[in-house]
Amino acid sequence: MAIPLSYNLNSLRVRWTSTVVAVLGIAGTVGVFVAMLSMAKGFKTTLVSSGSPRNAIVLRGGATSEMESAINLDQVHIIEDEPGVARDASGPLVSPEVVVIANFPLKATGTDANVQVRGVSPKALEVRDSAKMVSGRFFQPGLNELVVGRNVPGTYSGFELGSKVRFGGGEWTVVGVFDAGGSAFDSEIWCDSTVLDDVYKRPPNVFQSVTARLTKPEAFTGFKDALTSDPRVTLQASRELDYYEKQSQAITRLIQVLGTMVALVMGVGAVLGALNTMYSAVAERSREIATMRALGFGTGSVVTSFVFESLCIALVGGLLGCICILPLNGLTTGTMNWQTFSHLAFAFRVTPALLAGGLIFALFMGLLGGVPPAVRAARARIAVALREL
Repeated sequence: MAIPLSYNLNSLRVRWTSTVVAVLGIAGTVGVFVAMLSMAKGFKTTLVSSGSPRNAIVLRGGATSEMESAINLDQVHIIEDEPGVARDASGPLVSPEVVVIANFPLKATGTDANVQVRGVSPKALEVRDSAKMVSGRFFQPGLNELVVGRNVPGTYSGFELGSKVRFGGGEWTVVGVFDAGGSAFDSEIWCDSTVLDDVYKRPPNVFQSVTARLTKPEAFTGFKDALTSDPRVTLQASRELDYYEKQSQAITRLIQVLGTMVALVMGVGAVLGALNTMYSAVAERSREIATMRALGFGTGSVVTSFVFESLCIALVGGLLGCICILPLNGLTTGTMNWQTFSHLAFAFRVTPALLAGGLIFALFMGLLGGVPPAVRAARARIAVALREL
């Protein structure tokens, strides 16, 4: 025979002060847990979305990032002639690129942050078709002109359309803003690679990477095999999606580990709060429990009843924590990308899967906090408790 659920709900209402404390403890733990995971999810999504399934990125053999790579103009021409490279009326859709880091003040704090400046070819928008100009125009080759990602004007000072910016020993004009669909490129500054080399006094016609647009995603294998087997070059090719996936791993793992550690520490406190609430309920209701046992309710019914009560507290706390976190979805923040040592703006991603994970974590805490008191209630001595009536 099962104990009516209304009995547990009424019990929670009567002891509302201790119930509220337990609910808030679980809500806070779930909120922190989901917030940290949504931050890691947002960072990874921003970087991975920078890649296109039709793009291949080429680096020097052995390089793990663009900052460690160097490719000369002769090698660029070899890449352009490899099978699988898409072409238009102007020739191969290949963009040799130069990457430098420059310091610019953050609008929010006024402190300097490392910003990735990418010298690209005039074909950059055709190679990366996710990037679209939303205001102004694209830079003219040979001029000190910049186009900036849509996050740049709101994150760094002095990058409004038409502004003059000094860095690298030269003065530049912001002539356009592009939208790269929420990818890492939205935090970058683009300009002509030749001009960037000249301003920074770098060797001409030396690039960090080459991004090639392929005829179709399936063409990557043939492109890679032809490039790596060519005795004239020592280069490596990766799918652009895979490259940015690897770039995201270090910081994503760090955020996930830190978030899990903080949630576990807070979770211990939340479980102790649930234990205290449920043990108090058992102590206060010892005569009620004995009476129910005397009326024929078995130990299994008592255990189930108290576990259900604890799970109700956990579920309400989990729902409250998830609701409090929802406003973070889409909120833009920033951190250092350890692979490029540049500042990257990204948005929190509160997904249904993360919310479901938060609720499961809450119910797990409720289970840990409910089973020991439930077992204690079921083992209560009926005769002793009834003599107190």
